[in-house]
Amino acid sequence: MKSTLTALTVAATMFASSASAFDPADLQKLKDTNECVKCDLSGANLKGADLSGANLYGDYMNGAILCNTKFKE
Repeated sequence: MKSTLTALTVAATMFASSASAFDPADLQKLKDTNECVKCDLSGANLKGADLSGANLYGDYMNGAILCNTKFKE
């Protein structure tokens, strides 16, 4: 029973940590074009970014760092 609980805890931890990783290609697309529709930016560091006018429709940004990020003028 104890080994089963340990295995479940390890599996849950691995799943939780992998769920918060952004796709580097999506972040680069946003930087290059100021547009990234339905992108995974979860956990991305967007601190201080100027995203005014950016098309972020449907983006997943859970856990993204948005401190001092500008979204509109």
